Amino acid sequence: MIGQTLKPTYYTPSLNIHGEDTEGTTRHFPSTAADAEEWVLIDGTPASCVQIGLYHFFQDKGPIDLVLSGPNYGRNTTSVFALSSGTLGAALEAAVCRKKAIALSFAFFSRNHDPPIIEAACRHGIRVIEALYKQWPKDDSVDVYSVNVPLVEGVEEHKTLWADMLQNYWRESCFQEIEGDAGDADEEETRIRQGEIHNGSNVQEKNGHKHKHFKWAPRMADVHHSVEASGPGNDGRIIRDGNTSITSMKANFAISHPERAAKEFEFEFESPSQVLPLRGSPKQEDEAKGAGAGFQAIVVYDDPYVQPLIVTAIKAVFPQELIKLFTNVSTTDDFSMSTFLDSEESRVLQIMPYESLDFEFAATNPTSCLINSYMIRKALIRKHYLSAIVDHWVAKNPDSPLKQHVKRSESFEVDYAEFLDDALVEAFDLRESMARNVDIGENEPSKREWWILKPGMSDRGQGIRLFSTMEELQDIFDGWEAGRPDSDDEDEETQDLAAPNEGRDYITASHLRHFVAQPYIHPPLLVDGRKFHIRAYVLCTGSLTVHVYRHMLALFAAKAYSCPWQSPNDIESFLTNTCLQGSPAENSVRRFWDLPVPEARLRRLFEQICSVTGEVFEAAARAMPVHFQTLPNAFEVFGLDFMVDEGGEAWLLEVNAFPDFKQTGEDLSEIVEGFWRGVMRVGVAEFFGIDVACEDQGDMVLARDVALGRR
Repeated sequence: MIGQTLKPTYYTPSLNIHGEDTEGTTRHFPSTAADAEEWVLIDGTPASCVQIGLYHFFQDKGPIDLVLSGPNYGRNTTSVFALSSGTLGAALEAAVCRKKAIALSFAFFSRNHDPPIIEAACRHGIRVIEALYKQWPKDDSVDVYSVNVPLVEGVEEHKTLWADMLQNYWRESCFQEIEGDAGDADEEETRIRQGEIHNGSNVQEKNGHKHKHFKWAPRMADVHHSVEASGPGNDGRIIRDGNTSITSMKANFAISHPERAAKEFEFEFESPSQVLPLRGSPKQEDEAKGAGAGFQAIVVYDDPYVQPLIVTAIKAVFPQELIKLFTNVSTTDDFSMSTFLDSEESRVLQIMPYESLDFEFAATNPTSCLINSYMIRKALIRKHYLSAIVDHWVAKNPDSPLKQHVKRSESFEVDYAEFLDDALVEAFDLRESMARNVDIGENEPSKREWWILKPGMSDRGQGIRLFSTMEELQDIFDGWEAGRPDSDDEDEETQDLAAPNEGRDYITASHLRHFVAQPYIHPPLLVDGRKFHIRAYVLCTGSLTVHVYRHMLALFAAKAYSCPWQSPNDIESFLTNTCLQGSPAENSVRRFWDLPVPEARLRRLFEQICSVTGEVFEAAARAMPVHFQTLPNAFEVFGLDFMVDEGGEAWLLEVNAFPDFKQTGEDLSEIVEGFWRGVMRVGVAEFFGIDVACEDQGDMVLARDVALGRR
């Protein structure tokens, strides 16, 4: 604003403070009325508005203790948007003036919004602002809160989560070059006077630059990709999922409390101890004093189904005098292991959500700190990475069990449906199969080879489809793109695209990039006419041993099975992911060993699953070590899904980190508890060198012991 004079105008709203409905007016000079309630509009930047508002108006109203910037119509999530945000700039300006500041932004996914959706976002924004103001830290740890509220239906019922800010980057220019506008009279005159036009033709300036105009046209696919490739807890992912994000910052572009990202925000509190808790309850601390604990255990799994089962397992395996257990630790404010421990020599077990783990502390204390997750393992949990690993491993190890128990997938990337054909250029097997299917014709669909399409970065069964021809595959992508925002619309990150089953199965536009296509397993083994898959719980420890829990589960589809050519869109007949079932069918989750299948076949299936599980983890660690990095002082639990064909062969479908244990259900929760007892015995007791005995000693079956030599 150097060299400019900023001029205010004065606006009186149509509804004044007395509730009287009047006509809104704008003046060049302030009102002389004694009770005038005017807005002051400044023709400058948002930051300049803050400076002028703080120091040059409203002095008669007393000190200003909160500056609210916004609401801005459009998100200010991830660094590429936040760093160029006028809304955040205004809040940061207030912070450097030593005022509390909140930046409020409304993230939209399409430009069609009913007034009730916007009104709900406003109400929720006010609620968040009031709660933040009431619990503002008194230790100067926070200068600015950036709040992003998504414009989605039911936002007031969705979660409000603390968020880290995703660090991402533009890969190319955000502007598109266009030819200079010859119709601009001022520019035309300037060029004539400077001798740029001779005989009606343009010539370049002496410096060789061509005169251009530029249009804002960012490549939003870069932003979408960065969000999808990121881990949980950042603002981009939280908004993508339809939740409200709160990012706390200092006025130096540093996140003030990164350790609480993805933790749910508490709107109400009773005392300062609830805002900044660091340890267990007084009762827990008193019980632990003088116990001579062998190690401290912090168990905050952030899942009401799993948390009590883990605690029960710990107490069942370890004598009380050997552990000092904390279960209500808050990691949302200035939490660090170094300040939590009794002493520098203390040994500690962390069982927390991935985003809450103190990886830095674990790295610097490899013999005394054990954590429940590896830092990098997307080689296994991303479907397109897993497909690449299997291809690579089988090519070098043709006798690997992965060749007989993993269907070879074709992975490809698609930005837009119109480029689908180009995306499949190297998917030779898939293209040949679809060509053969066309030759078979529509009269004999049972002779076609069917494929199952899976978004490479989705979960919970979202976006899975069946197809057999290029036309059917194209229809799938065209259907998704029908609701996708136009590429020219700025800042539209995701769009929920409903599927045939009443919206329970969906895919977001940000998933429309990485895909895998696998040959569909038909006919599958059926029990009582229904399709099922096997869920195996797996424990990985150190660098690297792999154990499979013997007590596996069978998860059933909601409806009786039908062939893919009979009802390719009836996912309730062929999808066995129980989280998609609005009202799970009877016996939707059963014990594997109780299935009405000959015991010899069950034993053979279990042997296959153990063999494939051990092989796939070793393949990931050796073939793609950049994306699967084991740690000597870490363990992790996984859920592996296997399909069984009619001949009794098990086929690996996918690998899940932090599996959804809730799918097990309350009736079979003892299976989850028993698995965690095995985790304590094999993964924890052995690390700390504690001898323990359990009646279920043989339930953790060693599938692979690989010496990777990682320290």
